[in-house]
Amino acid sequence: MSRFGKSQGVGRHEDLRFLTGRGRFVDNIAPDGALHAFFLRSDHAHGRISALDLTQARAMPGVHLVLDAAELAALGVDLAMRGARLRGPDGRIGAGPERPVLARGHVRFVGEALALIVADTRVAAQEAAEAIMVEIEPQPVALGLAVGGPPIHPEASDNRAYEWDIGDAAAVEAAFAHASHRVALEVVHNRVIVNPMETRACYAEWAGGRLHLCVNGQGVWTQRNELSRMLGLSRDAVRVTNPDVGGGFGMKAMTYPEYLCIAAAARALGRPVRWTASRAEGMLSDNAGRDLVARAELAFDAGLRITGYRVNLVSNLGAYNSQYGQPIQSELFSKVLTGVYDIRCAHLRSVGVYTNTTPVDAYRGAGRPEAILTIERAMDEAARQLGVDPFDLRQRNFIRQFPYRTATGEVIDVGDFPRVLARARAEADVDGFAARRAASASRGMLRGIGLATYIESILGDASETARLVLEPGGGAAVFVGTQSNGQGHETVYARMVADWTGLPEEAVRIVQGDSDAIAKGGGTGGSRSVTVQGTALRATVQQVVAGFSAFLAGEWGVEEVGFDGSAFGAPGSNTRLTLAEAADLARARGRLDLVDVSQTITLDGRSYPNGAHIAEVEVDPETGALRLDRYTVVDDFGTLIAPALAIGQVHGGVAQGFGQAVCEAAAYDPQGQLLSASFMDYAMPRASDLPMIGFASEPVPSVMNPLGMKGCGEAGTVGALGAISNALRDALAPAGVRRVDMPFTPSRVWTWLREVENVAS
Repeated sequence: MSRFGKSQGVGRHEDLRFLTGRGRFVDNIAPDGALHAFFLRSDHAHGRISALDLTQARAMPGVHLVLDAAELAALGVDLAMRGARLRGPDGRIGAGPERPVLARGHVRFVGEALALIVADTRVAAQEAAEAIMVEIEPQPVALGLAVGGPPIHPEASDNRAYEWDIGDAAAVEAAFAHASHRVALEVVHNRVIVNPMETRACYAEWAGGRLHLCVNGQGVWTQRNELSRMLGLSRDAVRVTNPDVGGGFGMKAMTYPEYLCIAAAARALGRPVRWTASRAEGMLSDNAGRDLVARAELAFDAGLRITGYRVNLVSNLGAYNSQYGQPIQSELFSKVLTGVYDIRCAHLRSVGVYTNTTPVDAYRGAGRPEAILTIERAMDEAARQLGVDPFDLRQRNFIRQFPYRTATGEVIDVGDFPRVLARARAEADVDGFAARRAASASRGMLRGIGLATYIESILGDASETARLVLEPGGGAAVFVGTQSNGQGHETVYARMVADWTGLPEEAVRIVQGDSDAIAKGGGTGGSRSVTVQGTALRATVQQVVAGFSAFLAGEWGVEEVGFDGSAFGAPGSNTRLTLAEAADLARARGRLDLVDVSQTITLDGRSYPNGAHIAEVEVDPETGALRLDRYTVVDDFGTLIAPALAIGQVHGGVAQGFGQAVCEAAAYDPQGQLLSASFMDYAMPRASDLPMIGFASEPVPSVMNPLGMKGCGEAGTVGALGAISNALRDALAPAGVRRVDMPFTPSRVWTWLREVENVAS
C-alpha cells in the first residue's frame, strides 16, 4: 500500500506556519526601508482628462516621486498592456484598444489608475494623492450587457469587442425544425468580485541593473516576460518571485498595471518600493468574474433524446481587454458546451462587449462553470416542461461510449456518468425528499431539490518540468513550475516524492515561485497543477532511479539493480542502499549528474473531471430567505493522490458557487459608480451559510496521464451553480414562480413570490 493512503490523517505541511503566523506573504517580507506607493484612481466611469496637476503633490512632506502616464513613458516604459484577442468566423480579429498602465487622455472605469505617488509612508502618499488637481469632463456611460450604447473605444464599433462561434449553425437549425419538443430559457450570470483573503500586493527592488519583483501571483513567468517587454529589459535581467499567496482563484494569474508602475518607480528612485491594495481598492481594480447573459435552446426527439443545442450569449469584458478575457466566454465556454450529454449537433455564438466597468477575466472555472450552469438550467427546465424526472432525462442523454468527440472537438477520454449519478442519488437520499418537503411545508416553508451533472476540461500548458536535487544529509529539493495559492501543493508534491523514493516526507522541500531558480513553468490555473506537475515529478523520479540503478550496478559489479520504493538492491545479494545513501556514494564518486535531475513532460491530452451535485434548499416565503439545508457531491477525479486535499478543494469551490448563486453581486449605479465596494455592501458567504457537504468518489482513471488523475481545483464551483439554482427553481415552482436569476437574495426571492401572488389575485 502506498503512503498516499496511509498519510491522509497527516495535516498539510503548510498549515503549521500559517496557523502560527509564520507565513511569508508579500506585505510581511517587503525590504526594510521600502517606500510606499499609492495610486490616485478615477472617480468617473467615463470621461476626458482635461487637467492633471501634480505640482502640489510633489511638494508634500515625505513624497519622493509622482508620475502620470506621460512621465512614466518618459522613463522608457511601454504603457500598453497586452490583452487576448479572438479571431472571428469571418477571419477578423477582435478589437484591440489600448489599455494604458496609467490613464492617458481618458478614463473608462471607476478605479482606473491616474497617477502613482511614492512616499515614506502610505499615509503620506495618500495625503499627496489628495493634493493632486484633477479635472475630468464626464462622458456618457455604457453599462448595458448588449451591443451598442455610448461609444467607449473608437476601435470597437457599437462597443463590440468580438464575435465568435463554433459548431454547425445550419445543422442545428434543421434539428430544431424537425424536433418533437423545444425548450428555451435565458440564464443570467451575475458579475462577482473575487475577494481573496490576501489582496493584491507587490514590491520591487533593483540591484546590479536587475529587477526583482515579488508579487502574490499564480506563476512568475508571464509576469517576468511582460515586465521585460514593457521595461525594455532582457528576460535575464528580471527576476519574479511568488511567496506564500493567500488565494488567487484566477484573478491573480495575470499582469496588472500596478506591478509595472512599482517596478518603474523603484528603478527611478534606486530604492525598494512596495504596494498593497486596500480591500476597497481591490474591489475597484481587481479583474471581476462572470457577467454574461446566455439564451439556451434544446431540441428533443419523441424519445426525449437531445437532437440539437444552441447558445447565444453576450459577455461583458469591462472597459478593456484583460489578459485572457476574450477567450473565456467563447473558447473556454465551448470546451464543455454540451456538458456530459451525447449531443452531436450544437452551436455557440458568443459576442463580447465593452462597458465602463472594471475589466473581466478568469474566475474559478473560467468559462466552464458558465457553460455547465447554462446547460444544466436548460436540462432542468426541459424536464419540468416535458413532465419527466430530471434524473431520468439526464440518464437518457448521457455519453456512454468513450473516447467521445464532442460537437466542439473536445475528446473526452473516459467516464461513467450513469454510475456517478446513481451514486449521487443514493448518497443524497433523493427517495426521502418527499417526506422532507412535507415536513418543511408543515412549518410553512418551501423546500426544493436541485441536480447538476457537470464535466470540466483541464486547461493550461500541457507541458511541465520537475527538478529533483538530492541534498547532503538525506533531504531533497523539488523544483516545480506551478504555484500554490492555498491548495496544499507543498504537501501533495512532497507526499508523491516520498512515496516514490523512500525519502522521509518531511525531508522533501518544495521550491516554487522563483524565475531565477526555475527556468520555465506553466503556473497554476485551469486545475492543471497536480495532474501535469505530478506527471513531471514521476518522470523525474523514474530518471533518478534509472540513473542510480545503472551506477550501482557498476559499483557492485552486477548486471541488474532494482529499486523497491525504499532501497536499491541486487538479486541474490544482501547489499542494499537507500536513495539518500546512494546519493552520498554518487557525490563521493563525483557523479553530481545523478543527484540533480530534471525532466520535462507533455501530457497526451486533456483530462475531464466530472460529477454530480445535489442541493436541497428551504425558503421562508415570508422573508424570502434561502437556507442551503443539504448538499451532496459525487465526483470522478480519477486517481486521488491526497483525498483530504481534494475534498477541501470541493468544499471551497461549493462555497464560492453558493456565494455567486445566493448573495454575491457587483452593483453599479447609472453613472458607473460601484455600489458594492466594501463588505458592508457586497455579501460574502459565511461558514454558517453552508451545511456539512457530503462527498463521495466514483473514480474512472484518466488515460491521458500515467497517474490517472483528472484535477479537482475548480470542480466544486462548476457543479454548485446549477445545483443551487435548480433547487431554488424547484422550491418556488409550487408557488408559481417560473424564472429565477442569481443572486437569490431574500429581497429578490420575496419579490418573485409577491409578484405571482399579485397576478393570482
